[in-house]
Amino acid sequence: MATLILEDGTTFKGRLFGANASVSGEVVFQTGMVGYPEALTDPSYTCQILTLTYPLQGNYGIPQDEEGDFGLSKWFESSKIHAAALIVGEVSQNPSHWSSAMSLDQWLKEQGIPGLEGVDTRRLTKKIREKGTMLGKLVVDGTPEANVPFDDPDQRNLVKEVSMKVRITAVDCGIKYNQIRCLCQRGACVTVVPWDHPLDSTDFDGLFISNGPGDPQFCTETINNVRKVVCVDNPKPVFGICLGNQLLSLAIGAKTYKMKYGNRGHNQPCIHKGTDRCFITSQNHGFAVDPLTLPLGWDVLFTNANDQTSEGIVHNTKHLFRYHQPMGTHALLPAFQLSGRGKLSVLILGSGGLSIGQAGEFDYSGSQAIKALKEENIQTVLINPNIATVQTSKGLADKVYFLPLTPEYVTQVIKNERPDGVLLTFGGQTALNCGVQLTKRGVLKKYAVRVLGTPVASIEMTEDRKIFVEKMEEINEHVAPSEAAVSVEQVRRGAWDKLLICLTRIGYPLTSLVTSAFAHTSQVLVDKSLKGWKEIEYEVVRDAYDNCITVCNMENIDPLGIHTGESIVVAPSQTLNDYEYNMLRNTAIKVIRHLGIVGECNIQYALNPESEQYYIIEVNARLSRSSALASKATGYPLAYVAAKLGLGIPLPVLKNSVTNQTTANFEPSLDYCVVKVPRWDLSKFLRVSTKIGSSMKSVGEVMAIGRSFEEAFQKALRMVDENCVGFDHTIKPVSDEELQTPTDKRIFVLAAALRAGYTVDRLYDLTKIDRWFLHKMKNIADHEKVLESYNQDESAMPLEVMRKAKQLGFSDKQIALAVTELAVRKMRRDWSILPVVKQIDTVAAEWPAHTNYLYLTYNGTESDLVFGDPHVIVIGSGVYRIGSSVEFDWCAVGCIMELRKMGYKTIMVNYNPETVSTDYDMCDRLYFDEISFEVVMDIYEMENPEGVILSMGGQLPNNIAMSLHRQQCRILGTSPEFIDSAENRFKFSRMLDTIGISQPLWKELTEIETAGYPCLVRPSYVLSGAAMNVAYTDSDLEKYLSSAVAVSKEYPVVISKFIQEAKEIDVDAVACDGVVMAIAVSEHVENAGVHSGDATLVTPPQDINQKTMERIKMIVHAIGQELQVTGPFNLQLIAKVKSKGHFFCFWSFKSAVDNQ
Repeated sequence: MATLILEDGTTFKGRLFGANASVSGEVVFQTGMVGYPEALTDPSYTCQILTLTYPLQGNYGIPQDEEGDFGLSKWFESSKIHAAALIVGEVSQNPSHWSSAMSLDQWLKEQGIPGLEGVDTRRLTKKIREKGTMLGKLVVDGTPEANVPFDDPDQRNLVKEVSMKVRITAVDCGIKYNQIRCLCQRGACVTVVPWDHPLDSTDFDGLFISNGPGDPQFCTETINNVRKVVCVDNPKPVFGICLGNQLLSLAIGAKTYKMKYGNRGHNQPCIHKGTDRCFITSQNHGFAVDPLTLPLGWDVLFTNANDQTSEGIVHNTKHLFRYHQPMGTHALLPAFQLSGRGKLSVLILGSGGLSIGQAGEFDYSGSQAIKALKEENIQTVLINPNIATVQTSKGLADKVYFLPLTPEYVTQVIKNERPDGVLLTFGGQTALNCGVQLTKRGVLKKYAVRVLGTPVASIEMTEDRKIFVEKMEEINEHVAPSEAAVSVEQVRRGAWDKLLICLTRIGYPLTSLVTSAFAHTSQVLVDKSLKGWKEIEYEVVRDAYDNCITVCNMENIDPLGIHTGESIVVAPSQTLNDYEYNMLRNTAIKVIRHLGIVGECNIQYALNPESEQYYIIEVNARLSRSSALASKATGYPLAYVAAKLGLGIPLPVLKNSVTNQTTANFEPSLDYCVVKVPRWDLSKFLRVSTKIGSSMKSVGEVMAIGRSFEEAFQKALRMVDENCVGFDHTIKPVSDEELQTPTDKRIFVLAAALRAGYTVDRLYDLTKIDRWFLHKMKNIADHEKVLESYNQDESAMPLEVMRKAKQLGFSDKQIALAVTELAVRKMRRDWSILPVVKQIDTVAAEWPAHTNYLYLTYNGTESDLVFGDPHVIVIGSGVYRIGSSVEFDWCAVGCIMELRKMGYKTIMVNYNPETVSTDYDMCDRLYFDEISFEVVMDIYEMENPEGVILSMGGQLPNNIAMSLHRQQCRILGTSPEFIDSAENRFKFSRMLDTIGISQPLWKELTEIETAGYPCLVRPSYVLSGAAMNVAYTDSDLEKYLSSAVAVSKEYPVVISKFIQEAKEIDVDAVACDGVVMAIAVSEHVENAGVHSGDATLVTPPQDINQKTMERIKMIVHAIGQELQVTGPFNLQLIAKVKSKGHFFCFWSFKSAVDNQ
């Protein structure tokens, strides 16, 4: 163990790795998410204790040093580590990369550099941000603190210490190898000289002054030498970078000053004066030039867009610039301002009904677009027939047309509304296809409607596979070898053997596969299989002025061959080294610029796991499900920004909405790990294959956030299924076949395999999942065995075993092997093992956040916010699934908006990245975390809210109502005891008998007996009719009962008589203290027995007379009064016509909003 001690007395305890040595220096932070070998060997970090804000380091190990181009090291920036020490959240003990020769721990040992892990690096970064750069010392336990004095590097000439002492190249003040590479690659004959080498302008055609560490004013020899060659009548060109820029400024008579904490990272945005182009730069300096002290004739060339510091100077007469208006500019606002047509209008195409692969993420993106347009005082017209969306709600769009998204209907709306522009990229493939058809038919041209953002021609380049391949070849980029076909016969006679194993992709997004594909398209592309390669994805933003950034990069845990929507995805990528990360980043920017995309898009790659070879899979020139995930993973509002860019607003002009200070022209830095896991509901269907592959079957996805992979990973598994406790080895048995051929449950087969003793190498051979991820999963499996050793006596468990379990993402319920969840909760609270709350701020704590976008973690020591003001907590619906989808997001958003209108501060708890409710500016505080008793209770105890609203999120919040109530949580709305009376089938049926409301004959399950066949099996506390089935025989009953018990283990199952040929009536109502305030009645077209979510409903009802309606209202009022409902509730009634009129029976009840 060791301790980092700051000069103000603040301490950070952690685990020592690397060399066993105590050191001191200046404590700084760097926000890059990759590149630790390059950073550590950067001479600019000399005598500095380097803190890396991204918590997971050492993932791809350290390569063996080898000679690269120009005789320089291929992998490092100098010949040794220059940083005094390294501070990280977690160092990987099992790195995984084809180039890795040793671990980060081993390398630091070899170089004699100490490291400290287990530190809350976000807390340390915030400390430096608030107090400025500080001196510190890393003291190994057992070493007297007084023996390690503080070392102030500002008191020494560090350039003298790091400069090479031999004649090699340029003015070396701490030069990085990459700077030499860049000069050599441009054809220069480079000579490097030491920092104090005399300069003679006859020896060079241009002078380069490198970066370096420390205070530039110590380099008096360099300053004097530079002055002799610069301050002359006809100077040779001079280029200074970082410290070199400061030395040049001092040479001409300007002044420098020490910055508060410096600019150190890979994503510093700099504005070029004259063109206003914004460039993303990599920087490392702690001093800056004072622009007010520049002498006459000199000016600022680059300005940091965030802190407004000078990042470059230029002489006004010695350099000439020419500015060209960028091609492909589609600036809409200037054209609008000249048109003189009054208020402008934009048409937005939605995505229509939800489907697999196209769901709630487009409600989120469309809502963001409407918000962005309204801020610019533009009238919004929306076409979307989906009633269960936020974007179609009153008060968002100015006009909403509930019409099909077909060219014919859209043409009529355009003819009627005469919009000035149209957005095609916010409604998924449906909107995109419709927009392309409107363009081809000449509708947009006829009515002078401009396509905002990405031009239709660019869209067609990405959609037509043949054209896309040709466009990539134009810039020397490659897609996987493939063949296009327009008929089954062409596929039969094609030379497919050269493609080896084939992956069939629908073009414009063997034979039996192709036949089914041609049912949806006129062109099919057969790609060479790259099975086992890594799949990497980048989200890219570009404006009309060619400013271009990558917002998020993501890595699929599953190898290529599984659709990214079916795969477990992690952000940022964990197993790419710095070269691979930037290689793919630069390619993404090159491709998007070449295609002329304006707004947001994503690009997917296949990357060889054994080399740097890659292929481009595809580009989506629109918002997608990945866009929603990237937005929530980074905090960067992609859809909002894309809409603004579609109006022609330059990216540097837009503000980062999280910090309200920095520009939106930046690339987010994450100091946490995000894991996305899909949800499948395949068990709802008979005879459906559970295998997953290149087409989507998942109906939703979750996103979990943690400061370790294990923490986020286990959170995500619980989010997908509330009945899952985490990485559980008991769910599926070991199967080599299922490990090789992925299914929806393969992750649990992996858990079982690790439990059975499978090695990481064997699992890699079977699954091709990168070993780094497999080692992380093994960490969970190994600690589970440790926990089980205390199975007989939980009280004997050591504190550190419990703490590590929580840091690895184990829930209280997981740990509670022999006792209750509450007992584990009490134990960890007694030990003060409590979660802390961290913010997502897009900048890794470098700037203060003005929004509260939050998550809970056990890998930290301090919360980012203060608790005090009373709030109202609203619990969301969690993952989309069959029976619980975007309609509950509509409810939650409506609830939050109304609470805010009433003056209440609001908290939203939800973990679905596809939703509007998880947009951080919808509420005062957003907790992107689990909806479980444990987590909601943790939030409740920290926030001490005025109350919790459960009735807006569907079944999931209702399931934890009684557990929260028993802990004295203030539940707003219907009492949890009455919720339990409604959800518990036995209690509810008994209540109906008590108040005299007729219902089918029923019986609580005690043995296999019924009230006669057909009968209905009805479990308690379930969603959308899960495990609810009609049994016609004893074998049916036995099978359905086992399913019902499985989904409702803790609650009773009731069997009731199934009434055939009866009418079903749906009633939604709102009550206050049992008094019904409003009723809406819908009539099913189908007979009773079809779930209301699958039925065709008509409102107002067409076949119910006045007497029947009065009977319905009587039942609604009676039940509302009996259960003392406060809030929404839903009932289903069945009616069967007899000779004397309608005979009523009660069917079901929900004390919350329902999907009707």
